[in-house]
Amino acid sequence: MALTSQDIARVANLARLELHPDETEHTLRQLNGFFALVEQMQAVNTDGVAPLAHPAALLGEVALRLREDIASEMNQREASQRSAPAVERGLFLVPKVIE
Repeated sequence: MALTSQDIARVANLARLELHPDETEHTLRQLNGFFALVEQMQAVNTDGVAPLAHPAALLGEVALRLREDIASEMNQREASQRSAPAVERGLFLVPKVIE
């Protein structure tokens, strides 16, 4: 599937974008390049290949490098709420905006 300059102009119009001729040509080359890549990927025979739950599943066990779930800063609630117009039981009070 290859796009034309008219296709790019139509999509730009629908998206309310103003593209100059050089931008149109650049966008056309990029999108047609994407479509060519997708066609290459679709040409690969994937019969009998099970989908992966995670790209790193090929490496075996997926090890997530997460930091420890510990508080690293002091609780500064009172200091943060000093300048608030309304506070109740440690919560910011805001005006009702939905009836």
